[in-house]
Amino acid sequence: MASLGRSVSRTANTEALARARQRAALVPDCLVEASRIAHTAVSGWHGRRRRGTGENFWQFRPYTVGESVARIDWRRSARDDHTYLRDREWEAAHTLWLWSDPSPSMLFKSDLARASKEARALVLQLALAEVLARSGERIASPAIMEPTAQRNAAERLAGALVQAQDTAAFPDFLDAGRYSEVVLVGDFLDEPEVTMERLAPIARRGIRGHVVEVCDPAEEVFPYAGRTEFRDPETGSRLTAGRAETVAEDYRRAYLARRETLAGRLQRLGWTFLTHRTDRPASEALIAVHMRLSGDPAGGRRSA
Repeated sequence: MASLGRSVSRTANTEALARARQRAALVPDCLVEASRIAHTAVSGWHGRRRRGTGENFWQFRPYTVGESVARIDWRRSARDDHTYLRDREWEAAHTLWLWSDPSPSMLFKSDLARASKEARALVLQLALAEVLARSGERIASPAIMEPTAQRNAAERLAGALVQAQDTAAFPDFLDAGRYSEVVLVGDFLDEPEVTMERLAPIARRGIRGHVVEVCDPAEEVFPYAGRTEFRDPETGSRLTAGRAETVAEDYRRAYLARRETLAGRLQRLGWTFLTHRTDRPASEALIAVHMRLSGDPAGGRRSA
């Protein structure tokens, strides 16, 4: 029995290593694509300055009753008939944690898509690292890379992803501080209850989150007909449908219901939710996430 256990363990380790190498092989090309869209899509973004308790001056603004008089700038106020406060830039210990789903279901790519879900998720993760680092943000990735404020954070993250041996489906985010934000990019095909069991503890710690659901167009439209075999990439189990078109309506209803339920529960947490299809340009999702990070919860629309 002990030898059987060791055999199973070796098989699992071998599969995990093969999966890690498969993922690592995507990273160099994804970094090139990420750099391209980062430089073209949001080249004018200069960061997310906020009012707070830092040391750097941000702006003058009119005094309102109830605010501390210690913050009044008397020299500026003496210039006219108004009283002004001196605001400082927000400088709380703040890190953006970027994660892309490494689970096997992300490998899926239909003939309708431009890229696999995994390749698109990696591009978005690295492009965000590029843009955020350029504007002075601290970037990290759970179990992959410690927080860094260096401008080459995207290259550092790519190197860490190539070296990573752990392809656990979901990290614990234990190192993320109270004022951190997380951006999670994946397909989130689990039941909403399972997904929320993972995310709710993070939100309860005061961490703000942004969820990007990456989907293949075939997963939405279900373009299959006739005898079709479906395989679960997570378990390897197979299902054969004699006439796939007969289950299309029920499938689409269940798929969209899962999405709507998850979006609603994330909204109640104060998190944002975005859907991105892999037949659309990656730049659309990058801009939409950028808008949410900048404080626009809707970003104009929920799909990109």
